[in-house]
Amino acid sequence: MRISEIAGLVGVTTRAVRHYHHLGLLPEPARLANGYRQYSVRDAVALARIRRLTELGLGLDEVRDVIADDAGHELAEVLGELDADLARQEAEIRTRRARLAVLLTRAADGRLTAEDELSPELAYFCAQLGPLDSDSPMAAKDRELLALMETAASPEERGRIAAAMRSMAAAPGAAERARRVYALLDDLADADPVDPRVETAARALADCLPPDLAAQVPAGAEATAQGFLKAFLADFAPAQAEAVRRAMRRVTPTEEGE
Repeated sequence: MRISEIAGLVGVTTRAVRHYHHLGLLPEPARLANGYRQYSVRDAVALARIRRLTELGLGLDEVRDVIADDAGHELAEVLGELDADLARQEAEIRTRRARLAVLLTRAADGRLTAEDELSPELAYFCAQLGPLDSDSPMAAKDRELLALMETAASPEERGRIAAAMRSMAAAPGAAERARRVYALLDDLADADPVDPRVETAARALADCLPPDLAAQVPAGAEATAQGFLKAFLADFAPAQAEAVRRAMRRVTPTEEGE
């Protein structure tokens, strides 16, 4: 058989066959005098096995390991890992579908809001703080920022963010303090950065942050000029940004351990 014939027989492309040769998954057969490869039934059997393994979800590196292990132990191990991974994916899909079912019900009743799109952890945090005044730009911006941070964070970082939010929401008087901070920051929208109210807002904001949040804030004054934090502060009015900077400095450990 020529390469087009074995590829057609097994149901793969000739490009895939050449790629398997290149990776060492499928030994190259001898060439005839005219330069064409001549494939045998044994080659077709080997190619079919490669296809079956890839259809199971194995990567080509894993397929190579399986083929190299004649005793089949490698295949059993890889299949076990693949099964565990698929089980995790199934659990995630079930969780997502359950959440979608709730959203679809709320949408059908005309009760769907932007907050319904949040994760259960962030939605719980917002619910614990209670309904906020709709005319507070800072409250709306804060929730948008939390949603952005949670979406962009890695699974480990999302866990830390969720823990910090739970700590903040569980603190006595959390909702009242949050409303006061939002009001103080809203009042700074047109203020000068040297306005005395900036320090008042900074102290109130720092008091809202849980102690364990300090460990997650980058140490060093240069952090305020880098990456996300720089863009974050640029979204505030000058006096509001200054209040946030001062609050962060209050919860950020210094090099002297103060």
